[in-house]
Amino acid sequence: MSIDAMNFKSVLQVDVPKGRDGKHKEIVTQLLSDLEYLTPGRALKIPLEQLPDTKENIRSALNRATRQRGIEVATSSDSDSLYVWKPEPEVAS
Repeated sequence: MSIDAMNFKSVLQVDVPKGRDGKHKEIVTQLLSDLEYLTPGRALKIPLEQLPDTKENIRSALNRATRQRGIEVATSSDSDSLYVWKPEPEVAS
């Protein structure tokens, strides 16, 4: 196939954006940073009014980021806050 027959144009690999710097990057970075300092048995409590988007969209962005990094987190929410924590490892009996 010749370059003239291609359906899409090409770009140099050095010009390809690396990673996903979406609109949730700042809040997800802050949550991941705070999770590093969180002691077992504690959860982050984030007021919904401080979120830059819906709690569902923030949960999705956080889920993508933690899966990429191999970090396990759990979330919950009520009418006022989003809660995020690292679940404790299950002990085999």
